[in-house]
Amino acid sequence: MTHKLLIVDDEVLQRGMLAGFLRKQGFEVREASSGEEALEQLAREGADAVLSDQRMPGMGGLELLRRVRERNPEISVLLLTAFGSIENAVQAMREGAFGYITKPVDLDALLPQLRQALEHRRLLGENRVLRERLDRYEQSGLVCESEAMRQVYSLVSRAAPSDSTVLIQGESGTGKEVIARSLHRLSARTEAPFVAVNVGAIPESLLESELFGHEKGAFTGADRQRLGVIERARGGTLFIDEVGDMPAAAQLKLLRVLQERVIERVGGSEEVPVDLRILAATHRELEREVRQGRFRQDLYYRLNVVRIEIPPLRARREDLAPLARYFLRRFCERLGRGELELSARAIDALQAGSWPGNVRELSNVMERAAVLCRGETVGPADLGLSDKGSEATVSWLEREDLPLPRRLELAERDLVLAEIRAQGGNRSAAARRLGLSEKNIRDRLRRWHGDSDGTELA
Repeated sequence: MTHKLLIVDDEVLQRGMLAGFLRKQGFEVREASSGEEALEQLAREGADAVLSDQRMPGMGGLELLRRVRERNPEISVLLLTAFGSIENAVQAMREGAFGYITKPVDLDALLPQLRQALEHRRLLGENRVLRERLDRYEQSGLVCESEAMRQVYSLVSRAAPSDSTVLIQGESGTGKEVIARSLHRLSARTEAPFVAVNVGAIPESLLESELFGHEKGAFTGADRQRLGVIERARGGTLFIDEVGDMPAAAQLKLLRVLQERVIERVGGSEEVPVDLRILAATHRELEREVRQGRFRQDLYYRLNVVRIEIPPLRARREDLAPLARYFLRRFCERLGRGELELSARAIDALQAGSWPGNVRELSNVMERAAVLCRGETVGPADLGLSDKGSEATVSWLEREDLPLPRRLELAERDLVLAEIRAQGGNRSAAARRLGLSEKNIRDRLRRWHGDSDGTELA
């Protein structure tokens, strides 16, 4: 990368000598004879660093320094003067100058200081980008403690700057659209539209029109031209949710969009170019859908450039408490009420739940708590956990006559047994639902009930 330098000095010979030397060192150098001219050049073309004489007719170096820092504090400024003094150096540094160099300039001493100034600018830029990303993560609700979700967010941050297609897989309610919106916010397309469409919610007869648009007269009732979601997302990001539910004809047309970046509206013959990024999500196992002939293999490969798998909430219980607090704070703000705290027993109850609805279910539970909690602390009763496993869990957790480890063990037992019963005694299915291994289930049952599977108990 070639660094851009701007040299500002009213003395033509001094300016030319510095410019010639620095160009030989590989820098891209521009020159200005006054502070006013320097500001005009910076507005047009920018710079990584400015070397300015301190004493010039009109705007001096210190005033130029102030103006540069007002416009872009990341630009490093070094001041040059033939009247070096400690007082001037201190004033320049207080104003934000990176360095202070006396004339005649020692070129061998200048280079290391200039390279330090450029490195300083690079670090300032990186810190700004990191702060922006952290702000966007917080705005997106990307809250986690678990290593599994940290890996997901790491993948999001690495994939976001590219234009590659991303396939997001996970159970319903795990937050696939949240991940898609984060990919958009962290991309170069962040100022362009983000358009989401749920394929599974649109009747098959209307799907192609919704995706690709239609021309006037294309079918009965088409009284005007209508743009589809693909065209409405031009320049930005299109998020196709439940892409695994897409019928075969629409799959073929979507494949053409990914390959050729053109569409044809329903009832039209004109090819319309489209520039957009496509993100897709599904709760289905697309590899199995491909094997069974329900999903095109070539489309699957096109969508699966980058794959992000979101684990279910029951498999990342470390995230329950921070997510619950995040949702509670957000709903309290929305309702205009003061902040609420989660009690330890409420957190225990949340930790013991099976969460078949994942993060969406947790969000609903915390909204209920924000609406109905009468005091300043949310307890188990405010959560309204209504499934059998959750009721049993809350009941055991409220048994203050038992030690907490014993209460947690009994609550865990009831949840596991309830899930086994719900799966008709199928321990493998129950293990998958609970995010456990089948061996883990067997060990627990053996600990609780000897050789019995325990389904007739509790």
